[in-house]
Amino acid sequence: MEKKVTSAIEVAKLANVSQSTVSRVFTPGASVSEKTRQKVLKVAEELNYQPNALARGLITKKTNMVGLAMKDIQNPFYHEVLGVFTKKLRAKGYSVLFVYTENEEIQQEEINHFLEYNVEGIIVTDALLSSKVVAKLQNNNIPVTLFNRDDKNLMCNSVSCDNMNAAREIAKYIYEKGYKDIVYITGKINTSTNQDRQKGFTDFLTSKGIEVTIVEGDYTYEKSFHLTKNLIETGHRPEAIFGANDITALGALDALKEKKICVPDETIVIGFDDIKMSSWPNYGLSTWVQPIEQMVDETIKLLDSPNDNHQVIHLKGQFIHRRTTI
Repeated sequence: MEKKVTSAIEVAKLANVSQSTVSRVFTPGASVSEKTRQKVLKVAEELNYQPNALARGLITKKTNMVGLAMKDIQNPFYHEVLGVFTKKLRAKGYSVLFVYTENEEIQQEEINHFLEYNVEGIIVTDALLSSKVVAKLQNNNIPVTLFNRDDKNLMCNSVSCDNMNAAREIAKYIYEKGYKDIVYITGKINTSTNQDRQKGFTDFLTSKGIEVTIVEGDYTYEKSFHLTKNLIETGHRPEAIFGANDITALGALDALKEKKICVPDETIVIGFDDIKMSSWPNYGLSTWVQPIEQMVDETIKLLDSPNDNHQVIHLKGQFIHRRTTI
C-alpha cells in the first residue's frame, strides 16, 4: 500500500496561512512570528508533515544545501573531514549533497548535479577543477571553496593547513637531530599539498647542504610499502623518512618492520595529517596534526559570507612526537 505524503499546501490550508509561511517555518533563520510558528508546527505534527527541501527552495530561492566534492574517499583523512563537515553544516542548518568524483578532474555531469539541486555553495577537497568550471559555477552565483589545497590559477577561496611551513618545521626537526640520509616519499605530484610539502621540506634541507632523496609515491599505503622495500633491497637504508601523508608513512613503517629495521633507532618515520590509525599502539606514528576542526570552521564562514575578494587561508598545525621518532 502506497504511503500518503502530506504536502505543504495541506498544512497551510489547515493552519490558515500561506504556503510560503509554512516554508519559512521550516527554514532556519527565516522571519516568522513565534505564534505562527507554533501553530504551523502543531498542524505539521498532526498531519505527520515532512518538509521537502527542494520544494522549499523553489519558493524561498534558498535550498540550504551545500555541495561537497571528494575523490579520495579511501583515505581516512577525508573520511574524518567528511564527518566534521556534515556535523558542522547540519548544526548551521545546511544539508550536504555529497558527490564522489571518479576522475582526477570534476566532470560536467557532476557540476550539472550541483546546479540541478541549486546548492548554496560547493566545497572541493582533492578533486581538480578547471577555471572554466569555476567560472560557470560563479556565473550561477555558486561560490566555490577549495579545502586542504590551493590553486593560484583559480579565482576562488581556499582553506588549508600551511603545508610549506609545516614541512619546513619537520625538516628542521630532522636536521637538528643530526640525520643526513633523508628520504621524502611524495604524494601525487600534481597536487598543491604535495608540492608545498615537498618544497618546504627540501628547500630547508638544501639550504643546510643536505640533498634529499625524492621517491615518487601517490598517497597510498601500497605504493609506499613497495617503494620503501625496494629502497632497502637495493642497499639504501635511510636514517629518516618523511611521508607526504600518514598513509604513506604507515606504508613505509610496515616495510621497515618487514625488513627488520628498527624504528626509531635505525630509521625515524614522520607522517602528515594525524589520522586516527597513526596513534594506534602498533604504529605510534609521529606526524604533523592538521587543524581539521578549524579548517572546516573557516570554510563554512566563507560560505556564509561570500564576497568578490577571494581569500586564501593558511592555518598552522603542530608536530606530535610519538614512537617513530627519538
